[in-house]
Amino acid sequence: MIEVKDVVKSFDGNVVLDHISTEMHDGEVNMIIGQSGSGKTVLMKSLIGLHQVDCGQILYDGRDLARMKEKEIRELHREVGMLFQGSALFDSMTVMENVLFPMEMFARQSTTQMRARAEFCLRRVEMPERVWNLMPSEISGGQQKRVAIARAIVLEPKYLFCDEPNSGLDPKTSLVIDALIQDITREYNICTIVNSHDMNSIMEIGDNILFLKNGKKEWQGSRHEIMTSDNEALNDFVFASELFKKIKQNNRNV
Repeated sequence: MIEVKDVVKSFDGNVVLDHISTEMHDGEVNMIIGQSGSGKTVLMKSLIGLHQVDCGQILYDGRDLARMKEKEIRELHREVGMLFQGSALFDSMTVMENVLFPMEMFARQSTTQMRARAEFCLRRVEMPERVWNLMPSEISGGQQKRVAIARAIVLEPKYLFCDEPNSGLDPKTSLVIDALIQDITREYNICTIVNSHDMNSIMEIGDNILFLKNGKKEWQGSRHEIMTSDNEALNDFVFASELFKKIKQNNRNV
């Protein structure tokens, strides 16, 4: 579990995170949502230590990120997986080499053990063996996301951060990636944090959703609770389209 306690972050006197408190649980897809400029990206970067907060605490299973020594931070980074917005695969490496890369950097295993783990993760995200030696440019965007997920989980992380995981994908592929993230989260009891503005993802896999507005915590709940929420700001954001407005209205009429 990750606990955020009264976190404040500002840049040049401009408060971007205004006393944010929340909990993000193991085995759940914890989503951070909000309009551009709401603070969701800054919060995610603060959670992984790319931004040092002005005050407040970020606790990883009780461990205070701000109080960690350099060795402790390195150990924490071994427990963290990252799925970047554009997949961020290395163009000069094959699919297999991309997945092996984190283990070659951090794992204390033999070459045979690392190869076996990489193969397991690629099979887990349903990447067939025939593509393992291809370059990222030779596979589709959806396949690149799968490879990026395999790389993110290869070190068996306790925490998985996903930045706009469906960016650039078609709706059908996005649903597949959503389902894969949800399955892996539950299967390995990972604390997964997703930064997203994709309404389909929010409604499909949002176990625990934090809605930010102007740097403040405006609302928090599950995807099911969104359907019955009376929070005006949340409804304006989530149900902005006519389609989603009709879905909410139909849900209330049931």
